[in-house]
Formats: sequence, structure tokens, C-alpha cells
Amino acid sequence: MNQKTPYSLEQAVKLRKKSREEIEKEQLFLFKRHLRQAVCVPFYKELFESEGIDVNALKELQNISLIPFTTRLDIDQHPQQFGLGDQKKIRDIAITSGTTGEPVIVPYTAGDLHRLAFNEAVAFYGAGVETGDSVLLTVTLDRCFIAGLAYYSGVTFLGASAIRSGPGQPARQWHIIEKLNPRVIVGVPTFLKELGEWGDKKGINVADCSIETIITIGEPARKPNYSPTALGKCIEEVWGAKMFSSYGATEFETAFCECRESAGGHAHPELMLVEIIDDYGRVLPDGTPGEVVVTPLGVEGFPLVRFRTGDIARLDSSPCRCGWNTKRLGPIEGRLAQRLKYRGTTLYPESIFHALHDILHVRGAYVEVRSTVNGTDDITVVVGCDDLAVDVQKIEESLHAHLRVRPTVELKKSEDVLAKMTRENGRKPVKFFDLRKKGSNDMFR
Repeated sequence: MNQKTPYSLEQAVKLRKKSREEIEKEQLFLFKRHLRQAVCVPFYKELFESEGIDVNALKELQNISLIPFTTRLDIDQHPQQFGLGDQKKIRDIAITSGTTGEPVIVPYTAGDLHRLAFNEAVAFYGAGVETGDSVLLTVTLDRCFIAGLAYYSGVTFLGASAIRSGPGQPARQWHIIEKLNPRVIVGVPTFLKELGEWGDKKGINVADCSIETIITIGEPARKPNYSPTALGKCIEEVWGAKMFSSYGATEFETAFCECRESAGGHAHPELMLVEIIDDYGRVLPDGTPGEVVVTPLGVEGFPLVRFRTGDIARLDSSPCRCGWNTKRLGPIEGRLAQRLKYRGTTLYPESIFHALHDILHVRGAYVEVRSTVNGTDDITVVVGCDDLAVDVQKIEESLHAHLRVRPTVELKKSEDVLAKMTRENGRKPVKFFDLRKKGSNDMFR
């Protein structure tokens, strides 16, 4: 949290219950202050001067449209022009996973780290985590990964206890659960599903264990209508617990998380502005899928303005049943870089994975995309099964029923597929391989 804005949890809840007009009035003040911080960064100093942007002349939040977008390409092409130049103020350095390009180095000041803890504390609070709860973190806290540190900081800020278990090793995780009885667990959906199923196979009564609340990260576990995907449903059933999805990125140092109503991830009004835009940069109305654009407010070490995330989702500005009047972001429906044109249909790989979760015997899957001679996309869905006698045609028919197109399915042993999806030091499974350019082996999600 910016040290000049020491919001408490009580103040945060009070703000979220104010009218939309009152919230936007406070956001305008914070937005203008954020722009004054951003202009200290070479990239924005030059941009604001060339565009003739006068921060003091901005009279309403809608004036944000006067400021150009910032893209990952801007950061990749001008890495030295982003970030705080004064190294004496830097207290932590995070590095993005690099799943959509070169890893980005993101410096955090002491104020940024406090802001980060506040962000996650409010998110946990909204999902029903309470002071005194024990929270099992099955996420990476080392290797310059920020999410693990964010969750740990948020748990302690809230007054709960963090159990820093880290990823993998189901036997160790279950030993901790049985010894320490955490009420909350945080992790990647695929791993949490596998962890629950591992417990079942070992004779553990998973649904009767201490876990009551599940916070998922890194992969979508809900559909655009907020109902759980097949993966999300499986997680809730095997654990007998309530699931809440979260979404964030290292670059914008802020995250969205569902409240108890599970109707989208709340945008923290004192920490971010969020927009949804079309391919031409036009702001879209609520309920229309488009690219997520985030302006993280109050960041000191790596301030960004109108950052295009490349992720596709929908926005909901209606009051939430939980009593908060903040905007909510729907589940991530795909990545712009992964949008495919296949036999006249536009689709995202995530829709393929959602469909596969409904099919028995599938243990892991990834998508390979190549270019055809006429320049269109050719999709191969590589599916892992323990039994290679599974009828491939039935899998293709099931995909066709969900997607309205019928991609080619290739069957491989589960262990081979899972090995391909796992990178050394990887933070989440690799499920998309873009082979459309000669010599390319770009990997996303």
C-alpha cells in the first residue's frame, strides 16, 4: 500500500459500501496522484509530454480515455524506461513467469509491499477468511515469484496464520493438513484437484478434512456466467468446500478475488481502475467480452497506466449481493495472443480445456497450433490417458458438441503429456504451444 494512503481494513469495507459516485470521486483523486507518480518514469514523462497530457486538467474518470494504452510490447522494447530509477528505495524484485514473452523485472518499494499485503488482505476478507484462520499456501514463495509473497503478506496483514508449504508433494501437503488443520487452502486448480484425488486414493476422507475454503489462482475455474467449470466443480465436490477464484498479474501488482457471492472478482477501488476494450481500443459495455485493461493506483516502483493485459473477460458494474458497490471482473475466458480462427469459428484454447474436463479418463491435455498452407490455424489437441484404448473419435465428438468445430485429437500416455506440460521452475502447467512460425516454440498457460 502506498505509505501516503494507509487504508485499514475497516476503511476499505466502508469505501466499498459507498455509492458509485462517491467511490469514483475518491478514485479520481487517487488516479491523478498516480499519474504524478507515473510521470517520474521516463516512458510516461515522454509520453505525457508528446501527447500534451495535463494531469491537473483531468476533471472526471472518463478522461482516462485521453491517455494512450501501455502494452507488453512497450515494456519489452523499452525495459529501461519503466520502473523507479532510485535503487535505494527498492525492497523486493519480482520477475514475471514469461509465459507470454520475455520475463519482466518488476521492482517493489516498501510502500508497494504494504499495498500488496493490503490488496490480498481485503481479497481474503471478502472471501470469508477471518482473523485467527490458518491458511495453507501451496504456491511458490521463492524464485522471484510475487503471488506467493502476496498471499503470505495478505494472510498476516489480516491477522490469520500462513502455512508456507509451497507446491507439489501431495504426501507432505496431507501431513500438514492432518497436523495443523488449516481452514483455507490456496493453489492452482489443477494441483488442488490432483491433491484431493490423491487423498481419496490413499483412503483419506477429503471432504471431512479441515479445509472449508479454497482460493484458486493461475487458471480459470469458473465460466462467464460464474458457474464452476467442470474442473471447479470437481474441486468443490472432492474437497466438500467452497471455492473462490482470483486473478492478477505481476506487472500490475493488484489482484481481483471473488467474495462470498462468487459473482466475479471485486476490483479494489483504492488500488485499481479497470476497463474492458475491443480490438480497436474502444471501451465496451458491461457483459461484453474484451481485453482487460488495468491502471494500478498508488504503485511507486513500477507504475503503469492503462496496461493492456492481453486477457479476455467481462465487467459487471451492478451492486453485488455482498453489499459492496465495486466493479467485478468475470472469469478469464482466454488470451488475446491465443485467439484462434478455426474452420470459420473463433475460439480460445481455454474453451477446449473446459470441454475436456467433462470427459472421463483424460489426465492432462495441451493444444498445438500450426499454420496450414493457406495461412489458417490448424489445431491438434494432445490428450493424456492412462488407457490408450480410449476411443479418440468419441473425444472428438464431445469437443465438437462443446465447440461447434472438431479439432484433431492425438492420444498419448498421461505421464508423457503431463511431462510436456511441466517446465523446470514452472509456476503453472503449460497448455498452449504456438508452432505457427518456423522455429517457434512459444508456450502460454
